[in-house]
Amino acid sequence: MNTSDLINAVTTRFPDGVVTSHDFRGDATVILQRSVLLEAARFVKDDAEFAMNLLVDLSVVDYSTFGEQASRAFFASSGVPVKPSPLIEDEAPWPGPPDGGRFAVVYHLYSTEHKHRLRLVVSVEEGVEDLDSVTTLWPVADWLEREAWDMFGVSFRGHPNLKRILMYDGFEGHPLRKDYPVNKRQPLIGPLN
Repeated sequence: MNTSDLINAVTTRFPDGVVTSHDFRGDATVILQRSVLLEAARFVKDDAEFAMNLLVDLSVVDYSTFGEQASRAFFASSGVPVKPSPLIEDEAPWPGPPDGGRFAVVYHLYSTEHKHRLRLVVSVEEGVEDLDSVTTLWPVADWLEREAWDMFGVSFRGHPNLKRILMYDGFEGHPLRKDYPVNKRQPLIGPLN
């Protein structure tokens, strides 16, 4: 299956659940409504044409400041601006926040059998609704969902053990949110020196 076929198959199966999709440089991305996430994930994992047996990563994007100011674009590690490659046809390939939510949860899937990739993206409003956990489909999602909750505050309904994984239990807030204060003082652990 090529990337267009992957997108078309998901769109055909979930016509009311697909918000939009795109295929940029061979990467198939389907943006879904929260209500069909678990069913769509089960479909792409179990269907023989997809066989997405590997959840490579689960990431979160915070769009709370998207579009407020121009990006300083491409920088090399030295901090010197580098012009975009002339091979990039589109100067702004990323369309922005899907479905107007503050967060986008991105599931990076791979089929070890067919050697194809697919991204499922779900928009999440802050504090509105939990996403369904995919730990029953891919056990590795246990730690990935815990990290998403710990760093961004995105909650997953049905997760077997949703607790902090990187920050300590008394940590206040979620440090990768764009509105997290850079100089925030956290409660101290143990006695003062």
